[in-house]
Amino acid sequence: MKRTCLAAVAVAIAVFGIWLFTHSAGFDPGLTLAHAADIPAVQAAPPMPRVPEVGLVDQDLPYRESCAREGLSESECVGRLIWFKATAGNERFHTYTFQQRVGVLVDWFRVLRADQRDDRFWAWGIINDPSCCKPGDANCPAKSSDETYGFDWCPGDDVLLKYVGKPDYVDPACGLKDAALDPDDPHSQGGKLDQRHTACDLKFGTSTGALGIRKFPNPRFDAEKWKALNGGNASWVGFDRKMDATTGIDSDRRVSKLADGSVEPPFLIGTSCGSCHIAFDPLNPPADPAHPQWENIKGLVGNQYTRMSELLGSGMPKSALEYQMFAHARPGVTDTSAISHDQVNNPGSINALINVAQRPVFKGEAVSKWRKVAECGAEKDEAKCWCEPGRQGKCWQFSTRSDDVTPVFLGGAKVNLPGVHHILKGGEDSTGAHEAIQRVYFNIGSCSEQCWVNHFTDMRQVDPEQRGFGQTAFNVGQCRRDCPNFRAVEDRLQNLLDFFASAESDETDLHAARANARKAKNPAAGYSRADLIADLDKEFGKGAVARGQTVFAENCARCHSSIPEAAGGPFKGRDFAAPNEAHPRKVRADFLGNDQATPITEVGTFRCRSLHSNHLAGHLYQEYGSESMRGRPSVADIPEREDLKNGGRGYMRNISLVNVWFTAPFMHNNAIGPEVCGKPANKDNDFHRARYAGEDNKLLVEQPACVRYDPSVDGRFELYKRSMHELLHPQERGRKITLTNSDLLIDLGIRPLEGKVEKPLGGFGQVKIPMGASAGFLNGLLHKQLIGDLFLAKRDPARLEAAGKKALVPTLQGLADEVLKNPARFVEILREKRDFLAANYQTCDQLVENEGHRFGEDLSETDKKAITAFLATL
Repeated sequence: MKRTCLAAVAVAIAVFGIWLFTHSAGFDPGLTLAHAADIPAVQAAPPMPRVPEVGLVDQDLPYRESCAREGLSESECVGRLIWFKATAGNERFHTYTFQQRVGVLVDWFRVLRADQRDDRFWAWGIINDPSCCKPGDANCPAKSSDETYGFDWCPGDDVLLKYVGKPDYVDPACGLKDAALDPDDPHSQGGKLDQRHTACDLKFGTSTGALGIRKFPNPRFDAEKWKALNGGNASWVGFDRKMDATTGIDSDRRVSKLADGSVEPPFLIGTSCGSCHIAFDPLNPPADPAHPQWENIKGLVGNQYTRMSELLGSGMPKSALEYQMFAHARPGVTDTSAISHDQVNNPGSINALINVAQRPVFKGEAVSKWRKVAECGAEKDEAKCWCEPGRQGKCWQFSTRSDDVTPVFLGGAKVNLPGVHHILKGGEDSTGAHEAIQRVYFNIGSCSEQCWVNHFTDMRQVDPEQRGFGQTAFNVGQCRRDCPNFRAVEDRLQNLLDFFASAESDETDLHAARANARKAKNPAAGYSRADLIADLDKEFGKGAVARGQTVFAENCARCHSSIPEAAGGPFKGRDFAAPNEAHPRKVRADFLGNDQATPITEVGTFRCRSLHSNHLAGHLYQEYGSESMRGRPSVADIPEREDLKNGGRGYMRNISLVNVWFTAPFMHNNAIGPEVCGKPANKDNDFHRARYAGEDNKLLVEQPACVRYDPSVDGRFELYKRSMHELLHPQERGRKITLTNSDLLIDLGIRPLEGKVEKPLGGFGQVKIPMGASAGFLNGLLHKQLIGDLFLAKRDPARLEAAGKKALVPTLQGLADEVLKNPARFVEILREKRDFLAANYQTCDQLVENEGHRFGEDLSETDKKAITAFLATL
């Protein structure tokens, strides 16, 4: 979840900071989080892992059956298991670090409570684990929610529950049977020496009942404290109580007991990479989305329904800035650098990993990264080369090269694709497939305390002399040395990449989905690609598919083909569905997207995502962006200031159109197409918000109805058709903007050690920003720069003039004077100065979210129908 800029708070601080400004206390550079002493250190000789206890039910049986069903190899199957289960130690992050360091509360019971299992998908978009059950249901081993502390019962819980409040739990990952060694790995010495870090540090835990969300027994759990707070094991009602019940402080009436760390929960909750990517199989969707079976589950296509932002803010009141700034992404959309907020409003849709082995790679990219070597030789500098203690020739060397390859196993044979992928929306994780996968684990909280939490921006730190004022780059080499979870994942990255290239990522065509649906009703029924084309021609017009192929070749293939004309011949007359005959499963040869960086001004879609900055030199993820990518020229004509265009920003990669029939709505923010929603039975968990606005940027009174989640074949196809209509008819899209859907209440005051009355600070008691403010504007306000400039405008304007900001000084001085004279008009004064703030202290000022990609709007209606029909066949 992206950390809010706390814009209103910041401006308030700026005002009284003019006369109160002193060095704020920075976050201690040491580890100051709860229980930091528990962080394990590198051991010269890792101990032999203990064997996990055997439970009543085989946890891995459904996974092995899925591997057999898909025909996965040993390595692919191990990669799948890791993708679905491994948290890499982030259960500490989601229990302690996120709450204490980032200040955002997660109400895991609200999300995962067993008595609302049937409503879970409709509320949060997360997918129920078919192996788990609601206590008390027929055949469920748990007869009462008291046994499971209100959660589902899942395989392995008969062991795990014994260790709640006790030490010595042996994680199920310790029992992982690794795949055979890769003889080409320099660390395996020709496949003869297994030097992989213990699998225990993959940290599997057991399922919570929601796929990708895992639980671990909390050894610090105190049953007596728990019962005193909640009244019993199954209830977490005590955590819903407001803090003012015990403190008497007025502002605490909006903060729940989740903020009180004195009572430990029974479980630590972690997330795997699959928490966002596990989804319903488009070829075999569940009859009831709340009760899927394992054969309905895929691990790579991406969950189009997940409400991850609302989930991670589930313990925050709607009136909190943290909630309003985060929890506004559409279903299926999240921020890939969520925790490491860069003050750019840039959530993006979850990548659908389809036909990964066919994805374009880019040769000759200059990449600076750590690479595996067998020895360091005479090099003694750990910043350049490091060998793991207690291992034989297990070393890494840091270097800049342009000859990297992407190793992919196809049909048992390794193929080294020359170059690296561009995977994130702007191509930011462009240093190699292995590194891109490892980066996902940082995104979900792994190794936070050991590696990177003290490198991202503390939004409340306004003193530029203190740690946390701005981002700094964390060191991957240091992370490898100090975080055992990093090494456990790194030693198995090829297994994960093999899974990405496995049959589970193969195309899922509409004709195959319809064939399965018909066979479910009549085993003798059939449905071929020819049948699909015939039906599409009947629906969209005679010869629509054939005409659509021509329209695609003439208008779309330049961007949406991975095989340029120089390599594959003219687009005209080309069969874009032709198989790759060299591929063991004959998947489609064309990835239907070239992944090339395109200036956002050419595409015209919501440009804020293209200004993402975490990959820049000196920023958190510096080591995950290539030198080539950072060296791209600035994109001309973007309205933002020149200093926001550096480092190769302002581009979006072209996307793949493989299986676009099931990935609607469209664009990187899912804004083109109908708004989708879950309509849960529990209305407190209904997160749908109005988006359609008039030219005055106020929400329309009459809003188009949202489309309820429907993962069925027919449901996906219907949503595709409606989204294609909007894509090709921009004038019919309406205007979508995101505004805050609650008043924002910000309490400013000093809480004395004695007494229960907060004293207003600098004339401010509570700041109220009425509902309807721009979520993106508040999110992208560069409040730290504003604070510093306000201070200098009053104290040392010459420094601003020397920095080229002479023209800003009069307005800054006037702004400060106005607020100091009349604090009660704080919000009104900000509104009056909005244009000034947007021009000088805003990272991205685009408001309308469904603009752009007007390619095709000038086609005839016949051709628009034709291209819609043709793309449905790919």
